[in-house]
Amino acid sequence: MPKILFTASTYSHIVQFHRPYLAAFRRLGWTVEVACGGKPMEIPEANRVVDVPFEKEMLSARNGAAWRQLRRLVEASGCDVVSCHTALAAFFTRMAVLGLRDRPKVACTVHGYLFGEENSAAKGLILSAAERVTAPVTDLLMTMNSWDTQYAKVHKLGKKIVEVPGIGLDTDRLRPVDRAERAATRRAWGIGEEDILLVYAAEFSSRKSQQVLIRATALLPEKVKLALPGQGALREECMALAARLGVEERVLFPGQVQMPQWYGAADLAVSASRSEGLPFNIMEAMYYGLPVVASRVKGHTDLLEESQAGLLYPYGDFEACAGQMKTLLQSPELARRMRERGQKAVQTYTLGRVLPTIMEQYENLIPLRQPASAGSV
Repeated sequence: MPKILFTASTYSHIVQFHRPYLAAFRRLGWTVEVACGGKPMEIPEANRVVDVPFEKEMLSARNGAAWRQLRRLVEASGCDVVSCHTALAAFFTRMAVLGLRDRPKVACTVHGYLFGEENSAAKGLILSAAERVTAPVTDLLMTMNSWDTQYAKVHKLGKKIVEVPGIGLDTDRLRPVDRAERAATRRAWGIGEEDILLVYAAEFSSRKSQQVLIRATALLPEKVKLALPGQGALREECMALAARLGVEERVLFPGQVQMPQWYGAADLAVSASRSEGLPFNIMEAMYYGLPVVASRVKGHTDLLEESQAGLLYPYGDFEACAGQMKTLLQSPELARRMRERGQKAVQTYTLGRVLPTIMEQYENLIPLRQPASAGSV
């Protein structure tokens, strides 16, 4: 029976994005194993789950232990394909494969390179070097936006490089929200009928840059409120900034929540991210018919420029961000057109369309419906 090993830095990444793919391989008769770190979660589609001690800091000694564990796992499992995800886990997984005499095929999915554009040069050198070192064992590289695709091709970061439309927006998880629920959510959080609610669902981190949106909100009329669902290391800092700017009553921090009710309650989606792959929060907002104001970075441009479903502003420029928000608030007709365009464009990125595309790429790498054998490289 053929076997595939999925790796990622965290259980949550596998659970949120890859369970449909694990299930697809199981339906084809494959044995599915998963190796990941972070807080353990149930992954019922996997035949076996292995806990790996990944750390966010690349030079951490624990990542050395993770590399050794992955090496032993790949050697012992006899897997035919390794599918690696998230930058950290993808690097150490491919390092574990590097040098093996009889190695499995390796498919690496780029969920957004964490270098280039607005990122620091020093960080870019380290991370891009890691990609070049592991390129010789990257049989299939799947990218999600035009910047990453072009970079990967110029620097030959994989034997075969293919751009895919994300990994699929699972619309079955995005339930409809009726007017009664919208009104109830807004009422519970003190949002009046005439208020304008902006929403940005993201981890509180330097890359997600929530501070830009808080500063932009301070420049907008009192009726504009901002919801920032999520957790993260910088959440308290952002709450302090809102208080310092005098907008603590207008910036909401609901924590880790189910997003449909917030998309249903919102009037506009916003993003201040420094870098993206093909962001799910923007796709979800488009699905719910929200016009978008987002930073002009990779991922955002791919989703919004051609579809004309939103407005962009220079990364980090909170005044320009506020200006684009005002443009939409002052032009209901423009907002209406963007809502319609977004709902139409997002159909391209749904799981029903994307999953067959990605499974076809695996099929091109190795026959999926026939027993395979490792060491065929």
